[in-house]
Amino acid sequence: MRLVLFALMIAMMLAMLDNMIIGTAMPTIVGELGGLDHLSWVVTAYTLATAASTPIWGKLGDMYGRKATFMTSIVIFLIGSALSGLAQDMGQLIGFRAVQGLGAGGLMVGVMAIIGDLIPPRERGRYQGMIAAVMALAMIGGPLVGGTITDHWGWRWAFYINLPLGAVALALIALVLHLPKQRAKGGIDYLGVVLLTVGITAIVLVTTWGGTQYAWDSAQIVGLIAAGVVSLIAFTYWQTRAKEPVLPLRIFRSRNFTLMAVIGFITGFVMFGATLYLPLFQQSVQGASATNSGLLLLPMLGAMLVTSVVAGRVTTNTGRYKVFPLAGGALMTVGLYLLSTMDTDTSRVTSGLFMAVVGLGLGCLMQVTMLVAQNSVEMKDMGVASASSTLFRTLGSSFGVAIMGALFTGRVQDVMTDRAGALGGQATDQAAQLDAAGLAELPEQARQAYQFAVSSGTHSAFLLAAAAAVVALIAAIFVKEVTLRRTEPDPVDETPGQEPAAAAL
Repeated sequence: MRLVLFALMIAMMLAMLDNMIIGTAMPTIVGELGGLDHLSWVVTAYTLATAASTPIWGKLGDMYGRKATFMTSIVIFLIGSALSGLAQDMGQLIGFRAVQGLGAGGLMVGVMAIIGDLIPPRERGRYQGMIAAVMALAMIGGPLVGGTITDHWGWRWAFYINLPLGAVALALIALVLHLPKQRAKGGIDYLGVVLLTVGITAIVLVTTWGGTQYAWDSAQIVGLIAAGVVSLIAFTYWQTRAKEPVLPLRIFRSRNFTLMAVIGFITGFVMFGATLYLPLFQQSVQGASATNSGLLLLPMLGAMLVTSVVAGRVTTNTGRYKVFPLAGGALMTVGLYLLSTMDTDTSRVTSGLFMAVVGLGLGCLMQVTMLVAQNSVEMKDMGVASASSTLFRTLGSSFGVAIMGALFTGRVQDVMTDRAGALGGQATDQAAQLDAAGLAELPEQARQAYQFAVSSGTHSAFLLAAAAAVVALIAAIFVKEVTLRRTEPDPVDETPGQEPAAAAL
């Protein structure tokens, strides 16, 4: 079991670490390959492919066996990594990153679903707490590792480093992972896959492009919104008709599952928005070094790591969990409000304490949401439930980065124009293409105005995030807690208006 868990942790590390490493290497990549105007697509292509493929991997695992499906996702991820390292221009890199993203969707779902298969409900909290710890370590160490690799070996090794790690995980999974016999094979809901992919792609593109590359009322954004809405409505209708739906709507009959989807979305919204804009604030306003951007998040991520482990152990020992969504929603709301109060005079110690409060809240929510979601469905839907929870968190992260980013950018531009006039607008354009160190080269008036503008933008972004966290807190209030048992029950049929069998563990 230990070897299996070690392999699963490596696979999760691959999916989490990759984006954190690449973020540090991006300035060097752009310097060699060019294509600054397509820079965002290096991340967007990966995110799109991950989000679109996540529910499909979950369904494939339910139908054809999780071991083979999981190993296939690892192979695809490694192929994408190798090709990305060989890319000769920005177009190739974007395409190969999409291949990586296809594999990454299966990595995250596979780890969660396999743990759901192997570990009894009562024990899952402990192991999913370990996953949260790996995620926190990846976020802390990723930028540092990425900077070291890029400086000493070159940016291509930021992709090649995945190959030996993935090979170890693949070998261990092949040799030591033994799962229960799977059910008979079924058909693939190809129309559902297409409709869901179009809908998710449109949503991600709207949140990525809206207010930045295109105006919110532009034909491109309005068209994408229309395409997304129509595709998702058609997908929902088709799932009631399909013989083997890719996302069975019956899983949403469980109140707990639906509430966990909402909480997971908010968790992704807050976590990835915070990891993007907190370092920017500390670098631009507090004068911290960009090289240590991973360490700047240590108060938040360290608190998240510790709390995740504690939450997992308490859940395992007591079988009870509702206190964690409640505490997590409350702490996250308070912490985000405190972050919204930061200004140019806020010290690093003070901001670190505020971040720790947010981290405590995130730690209470990170893996408990997956645990409760898995235990709100029957075993036959374990993969779909894991995939759906991962999908909602992924979409939340995309919305968080995009919406907080649009609010932040708009506020910065307004304040810069008010405080520094034309010089401020020019400095804002330059700042969007420079790292924090480049701000030191700006004229004194523009630099001071930019620091004030960043603190003002941070206030708006985190105030919005605090409002979103209130939604998570309200959802947590309605969670129905049933003490978890240490064994799986025999599955029984669901009836409308009744919690699925596994929810009563």
